[in-house]
Amino acid sequence: MFDELGSKLDAALKKLRERGVLTEPMIKDGLREVRRVLLEADVNFQVTRDFLERVQQRAIGEAVLKSVSPGQQIVKIVHDELARLFGEGRPSLAVHGTRTSVVLMVGLQGSGKTTTAAKLARRIARGGAKPMLAACDLQRPAAIDQLRTLGGQIGIPVVAGEFGGDPVAAAKRARDEANAGSFSVLIVDTAGRLQIDERLMEELASIKEAVSPTEILLVADAMTGQEAVKIAEGFDQALGITGVIMTKMDGDARGGAALSIRGVTGKPIKFVGVGEGMDDLEPADPERLAGRILQMGDVVGLVERAQATIDRAEQEKLEAKVMGKGGGRFTLEDFLVAMRQVQRMGPLEQLLKMIPGAGKLKIPAGNLDPKRFKHVEAIILSMTPEERRKPDILNASRKMRVAKGSGRPVAEVNRLLKQFKEMEAFMKQMRGMMGGMKGLPFG
Repeated sequence: MFDELGSKLDAALKKLRERGVLTEPMIKDGLREVRRVLLEADVNFQVTRDFLERVQQRAIGEAVLKSVSPGQQIVKIVHDELARLFGEGRPSLAVHGTRTSVVLMVGLQGSGKTTTAAKLARRIARGGAKPMLAACDLQRPAAIDQLRTLGGQIGIPVVAGEFGGDPVAAAKRARDEANAGSFSVLIVDTAGRLQIDERLMEELASIKEAVSPTEILLVADAMTGQEAVKIAEGFDQALGITGVIMTKMDGDARGGAALSIRGVTGKPIKFVGVGEGMDDLEPADPERLAGRILQMGDVVGLVERAQATIDRAEQEKLEAKVMGKGGGRFTLEDFLVAMRQVQRMGPLEQLLKMIPGAGKLKIPAGNLDPKRFKHVEAIILSMTPEERRKPDILNASRKMRVAKGSGRPVAEVNRLLKQFKEMEAFMKQMRGMMGGMKGLPFG
């Protein structure tokens, strides 16, 4: 997310960061480079101009020029102003306290609206609320089937209209069923088009009038660049959207649409889609998004992702074995469980970028290749249960058998076993260091 924009902005600000003293001409020259980077990333021209005016006004102030570290002060100003572009405060959904709240999902065909509706339902359910999905895109039978399938996968009930039927009547029926079933939130998936047209807007306006939504969320494809901003303006003028969900932020999007939408429409980005999984929808927290753009990481986001995907019972068992509690020993079977837990959190390359400073490490691309996880998994699964628990019994002939069974060279089997031994040695050291720390939570 924001990879290309982040690396170019980092390069543009590097000269300012490295200078011990900054003059007004130096700052203006550095900000010209920032301007070029933003425009290349497809950020709206007016939004870019206003952004740089605010940054320059703050940066040329006496407090910055006379600061001990003026370059870092400017980076802080850029961070604050980037956060301001995304909105004020952490976004949230407007919901009623006593009756069913309706969230209307709108957008063009192909923006990922149906999948995003299911992701949002999943997120709401994880928060302890009780959501229901409504399939009101009745022009495409595939959309109805897709929402039913996704609802089944995440355990969320789906009310669907008939193919070719009246979407307004279907939305009303879904709202009535949600109220009767005491569901806290009803998420309505609506029809899209390849482009905005009058008939689509009339249909959406009729659904809006029928169900009185508390939220009208536009689902916009980040990869469409400035076109996404125009789409947002069109939907806002016709329906009065309350927020935006940007999809495909994990793809090749340059980031311009995400930075421009609020500046042009005044409507906040509430969530961003960062992958294809049902848990890959994150709140668009302005401070955290600005931190990611400037390659400062996102520790809070990393923790939230871990909480959403990691099996707590498995994690507690692993922690006990790592600390040597209960007489258990950390084995290759446990290593495989831990590796799968990490995989569920998302691509390793993506996770590293959420750790402050790790994104700048020069890690060989091959080390982050998801195929390496599969290779390690194949090697471990080619061992017998006894070999996984006692890797010391793996002699030359056993290693040959494991290599043949996994389709990997013997050298790779040896490398894995060497790394596992080093890990065991590190764990023993860690237990020794922590043995006397009884007052700490992990003691």
